[in-house]
Amino acid sequence: MRFFSEGLNYPWVKALLGIMLLAMILSGKQTRRAAVLALISVPLANLVTDLFKKGIPMPRPLNDPDLTDCIMRVGYADSAGTASAHSANMMAAGVMFLIHLRWFGAPWLILAIFVGLSRIYNGAHYPSQVVLGWVVGAFMAISVHLIAERIRKGKEQKAAETSSPTKLQEIHEPTQS
Repeated sequence: MRFFSEGLNYPWVKALLGIMLLAMILSGKQTRRAAVLALISVPLANLVTDLFKKGIPMPRPLNDPDLTDCIMRVGYADSAGTASAHSANMMAAGVMFLIHLRWFGAPWLILAIFVGLSRIYNGAHYPSQVVLGWVVGAFMAISVHLIAERIRKGKEQKAAETSSPTKLQEIHEPTQS
């Protein structure tokens, strides 16, 4: 469980994720779209969790004076634990990949669940904080997806309007029979 909480501390994990994202960007339109939108939704999810932590600070299990027997298995954090950023970030990526890659995105969703559970097991967050992180991540992924779809459809509509002749042009330009 420690690996799921601290995986990004290992250089080889960062390198592997970088290679996977690069491969997704280079492999095709659908995977490129999923990777780019995940790269947008993850920092936004992280930002929202930071806003929760600043706006509604709640203690982490290790900082809670009522929990004297909490075992901390990962590094100490002095920030509030209101919403788990680890859970939010991974859920944002998992939901985005699930939306765009269908069942090929399922492993990312499973990874997001394991990361959240590891945050509870390792004493970094309460279950409610992990669930809030998952909700934030899913919300950000869906929001980014919907905004991207609206932009894409707007571009398609604009392209269709500029490529088709207008009614005025059709009236003044005789068609050939």
